Amino acid sequence: MARKDESLTMVLVTRKDLTLSRGKLAAQCGHAAVECALKASRECPKQLESWRENGARKIVVEAPNLDALKRLFGAAQADDIVCYMVRDAGHTEIPSGTVTVVGLGPGPRDSIDSLTGSFGLVK
Repeated sequence: MARKDESLTMVLVTRKDLTLSRGKLAAQCGHAAVECALKASRECPKQLESWRENGARKIVVEAPNLDALKRLFGAAQADDIVCYMVRDAGHTEIPSGTVTVVGLGPGPRDSIDSLTGSFGLVK
């Protein structure tokens, strides 16, 4: 649980190696954000409430490939950070089961940034 003086954040990490339309990418990030919030409501409801009351900060960055995304997910789980890996249903642009986004948080910004700080912002 975050201390009151720590800022909270959610980071959505996409895959740079996938060619997705902007709408598809936005939808996948939406899935990650919703699932992370639902998980946080079960596991750390006070942290979720604090995050929401303080602006619900979210940023979107990109990992280079699937391997980097899987390593990130494992590291987040090991650090006990709320996280969710989105696997696409395969109805539109990509095959079913394709991992598209990992959502991290809401959680302490310093903990999440230590895992995602090397990734660039999505442009």
